Amino acid sequence: MLIKEIYGHFHSDEHHFVDKALDWVERAAEQHAVKLTDFLDPRQVFILTSLVNRHPDVHCRIEGGYGAAERKRALIAPDYRALDGEDMAISVLSVSSGDGKFLTLEHGDYMGAILGLGMKRDKVGDIHVIDGGCHCLVTQDAADYLHMNLSQVHRVHVQTELLPLDKLVLAQVQLDELTLSVASMRMDGIVSDVFRLSRAKVLVPIQAGRCRVNWKLEEDPSKPLKEGDMVSLQGFGRFKLMEVEGVSKKGRIRVKIGKFA
Repeated sequence: MLIKEIYGHFHSDEHHFVDKALDWVERAAEQHAVKLTDFLDPRQVFILTSLVNRHPDVHCRIEGGYGAAERKRALIAPDYRALDGEDMAISVLSVSSGDGKFLTLEHGDYMGAILGLGMKRDKVGDIHVIDGGCHCLVTQDAADYLHMNLSQVHRVHVQTELLPLDKLVLAQVQLDELTLSVASMRMDGIVSDVFRLSRAKVLVPIQAGRCRVNWKLEEDPSKPLKEGDMVSLQGFGRFKLMEVEGVSKKGRIRVKIGKFA
């Protein structure tokens, strides 16, 4: 398939990743190369698997360290190579402190501290904020560096330890549930209600490319949302449209939203 035809299926901002993924697939098919990627977001996983599925001589394994992982690594190889027993090179970085200040630390604090050490985002998988600290999934090639150098998170001194995957403790995902009455399923209307912003203020970040629906960039404010959609607005947070409950006598639509704390 011509690259222009492939590009037509994806947003222009995604073409750079499409190029990389296509190169991995072609190398596996033509040069018998095996590629272990860094962590990919769900949209990148979708793009990669779409390209792999187009090629009869290539397959891949997707793994994030636990069953419900959001960010995952991919192992791409010729179809004759068995992948089930391959090491996906994922470590658990345990971060803890003895002074009890973790009550005030959040996901963004840990992420900021890791990136502040010069670490690339794609070396980091899911971060689980738990009692007394966090468990962070990282690539094995980044694990030792983080273990040696991560000593402070948002002014809190911390200790780190590298653990095997079977010691991973998962965070309990907390959603603030709210029920809204909306005039339509348009994205801009629902986003403005969830984040309590005016419709005009919501348009600016959407049209600036700061909104994603199911991890895909979405610049059309009128896009209709549906049950199960995950929506993120950079700088404000993210939410899941959990349920469309019905239509009122006045024609308004009741929706249940799960807002990530």
